[in-house]
Amino acid sequence: MRLERLSNRHVADLAELTEDPQVLRFTRIPEPLPAGFVRSWLDRYETGEQDGTSAGFAALDDAGAFLGIGLAVDIDRDAGEVELGYIVAASARGRGVGSELLRRLTAWAFEALGAERVVLIIDVENTASSRMAARAGYVREGVMRSLFIKPGVRRDAELWSQLPSDARGERR
Repeated sequence: MRLERLSNRHVADLAELTEDPQVLRFTRIPEPLPAGFVRSWLDRYETGEQDGTSAGFAALDDAGAFLGIGLAVDIDRDAGEVELGYIVAASARGRGVGSELLRRLTAWAFEALGAERVVLIIDVENTASSRMAARAGYVREGVMRSLFIKPGVRRDAELWSQLPSDARGERR
């Protein structure tokens, strides 16, 4: 697997993700999808790349096939904190892609951004994503009740985190 920055060449792949019922259920992608959403979604990460507030990556296999996306949803350089997110394409699920994608994205956050804390917010019903987080070395901190996800949707969500010391196998 390799990660490359999200760009115009990924528009069709992003559009396909927005049509996946599992993706819509467990992510902040709005429903119904507003006109031009995919373009504005991509623009958000391209702008965030420039101002240092977010970043987006496409995950591709060795042949260049799209596997999913890894997102630095929020980069807070002053606090040294990064919120990550990931979406695995339906065709790539069940093969360990999500855990590997998350491991690589987490390593990038620690190495490239100097993050002191990386967090994930996972819907309590998204057990597959919770398993991925655990396999990638994240620690479940607890449940945030009735969290605003998107207009009209409040869900209980788990808060997971990883510190640089966790990545080295240490515990504080």
